[in-house]
Amino acid sequence: MTDDILVTREISPEEQEELDHKIFESDPVKFKFYEDLRQKAKGWTKEKTGKLGGKLGEYLFLLPDFFILLGRLMIDKRVPTKQKAYVGGIIAYVILPFDIIPDFIPVIGYLDDLVLVVMGLNMILNEIDSAIIIDNWSGEGDVLKQMQGIVAAAEAFLDRRVLRRIKRWLRRF
Repeated sequence: MTDDILVTREISPEEQEELDHKIFESDPVKFKFYEDLRQKAKGWTKEKTGKLGGKLGEYLFLLPDFFILLGRLMIDKRVPTKQKAYVGGIIAYVILPFDIIPDFIPVIGYLDDLVLVVMGLNMILNEIDSAIIIDNWSGEGDVLKQMQGIVAAAEAFLDRRVLRRIKRWLRRF
């Protein structure tokens, strides 16, 4: 029986940039279907649920953008290892099926994921320059204003017990 040896090498900054581009950059033509679907879903949500539901829907449609942001922060060399571990924990929460509000509940099932992501990013902002978050954002609007709006909406919409559980989870991690 032979031992397999894993050989690794450092990649150049150019190779890292090319890899980052392949993983996280989107070709507008390839993702036109996604954007069209997103706009239709936003319109339907606003039409069916009114102003409050429409705003909530707008925020929920940012969850994929925040998930991409987390992925980019994981590979950004300006983000310290400690914060990358924290980002990894946030990603794990979003991916894992164990949530404070179960994902199978229509619309609000992903609200705890979104709020936890944003509150986690707020905590990370205490440790890193906000320019790093801004540089890695590819979603709609100003990321910092979006985050403020989401936190304000969560405080108005979510039960205080749910917010406490989210904050407790973040502190524990």
